[in-house]
Amino acid sequence: MGTLYYGDVATPIDIEDRALAHVKVVIATKLRRGESFTLSWTHGPDQEVGRSTVWLHPSIPLRFVFDEPEPALLSRAWIEALATSANSSGGLLLVDEPELRGS
Repeated sequence: MGTLYYGDVATPIDIEDRALAHVKVVIATKLRRGESFTLSWTHGPDQEVGRSTVWLHPSIPLRFVFDEPEPALLSRAWIEALATSANSSGGLLLVDEPELRGS
């Protein structure tokens, strides 16, 4: 389980390592362009039922921490799905990885 530390918020955001690797690419791309946007996710099974949203801005510090020492292999389709949501008015929504065609 990876962790996203957002600004000085006391509660880190837990995201599975592989998903966090993909989210990191999309977030870094948008922030490098100076774009602000929201990130939304559904709470995990060990949290209170619901969802959360944070506002991401280039001036707010972020830290990505991965449990796995090796970088995850990235899926272009998943990055594209996440980027599409990040570019929408609803902001970046942590969506499941698209299934591979033919499997």
